[in-house]
Amino acid sequence: MASPFLNSRYANITPYVPGEQPKDRAYVKLNSNETSVAPSPAVRAALDDALVRGLGRYADPHCMPLRAAVAEHFGVDAANVFVGNGSDEVLGFIFLAFFGGDAKVCFPDVTYGFYRDYCGTFGVDFREVPLREDFSLDVEAFVQTEEHVVIVNPNAPTGLAISVADIARIAEAHPDRLLVVDEAYVDYGCETCVPLVATHPNLIVVQTMSKSRNLAGAHIGYAIASSEIVSDLNDIKFSFNPFNMSDPTMVIGIAAMKDVDYLRECTSRVIDERQRTTAELERRGFTVLPSLTNFVFATHPTLRAAEWNDGLRQRGVLCRYYAQPQIDNWLRITIGTTDEMDAFLAATDEVLATLA
Repeated sequence: MASPFLNSRYANITPYVPGEQPKDRAYVKLNSNETSVAPSPAVRAALDDALVRGLGRYADPHCMPLRAAVAEHFGVDAANVFVGNGSDEVLGFIFLAFFGGDAKVCFPDVTYGFYRDYCGTFGVDFREVPLREDFSLDVEAFVQTEEHVVIVNPNAPTGLAISVADIARIAEAHPDRLLVVDEAYVDYGCETCVPLVATHPNLIVVQTMSKSRNLAGAHIGYAIASSEIVSDLNDIKFSFNPFNMSDPTMVIGIAAMKDVDYLRECTSRVIDERQRTTAELERRGFTVLPSLTNFVFATHPTLRAAEWNDGLRQRGVLCRYYAQPQIDNWLRITIGTTDEMDAFLAATDEVLATLA
């Protein structure tokens, strides 16, 4: 129940519901697209006593060392990089800075649920564009719309992606509107559209270190866009929370960003395990969408997704179920380690056995 002091504009707000983090027992956690794999060894090496001694001072509010590391990785200028306390905060600043009033926005009807929540929080008028019957993105619909566009590529929770050429088509169709591409899962087999930023001033590319760099607990996100857009975002940030990034967090991010070999090693393992898990699920009669992320989206002709999810939970395995039309008979399964996926498959076999 809300307090009597809550502003009326939030009377009907629906907060985002993240994947549960239960503490009642040990679980195989495949519900939040995080990982039990440690971040780069360079991260631990970068944390030293000097950082602890320096915690009595504010960090650089312009976050220049981290912005420079991101810029170097992508071959852009630091002026083209905005960083934040996770990509969710970065996206929040984008919605706050550019959408609202007459600046309407659209996004797919099956996508990252936080977009609707941002709209509710910031009073943004939005429209949901239906996915195609096969869950693929209707590129032409986004080419034709005049609203600002936000898409996840690859999409969540489906795992499907569109090409960089399709992203360019959407951006070029209406240069006077923004196209925000959330590339949270891009490192798992998809091509980034960051190079398009140089020639498309209406494009913002958002990425996170929570997934492929194994840093969900550190909350580091960034956007790559024109220097003018980055300046706008910094103005909003400095009007709200100038010191949103700590020195330890930035040091962690810099170390992880520079260790490209470890990034490739980790993503390769996930891709291999994703392929194996997909094949094993298909062998058991499941339909699995062709994912380019660190999760798969699966359904079964006779086992209801809600029952599958409940059965897995009873056996100590957490996955993500969406009680949402169109996808209420699908389950999203994060790709974990080989041992974790073996536990998931064994638990799935036990659930399937109850149907016999």
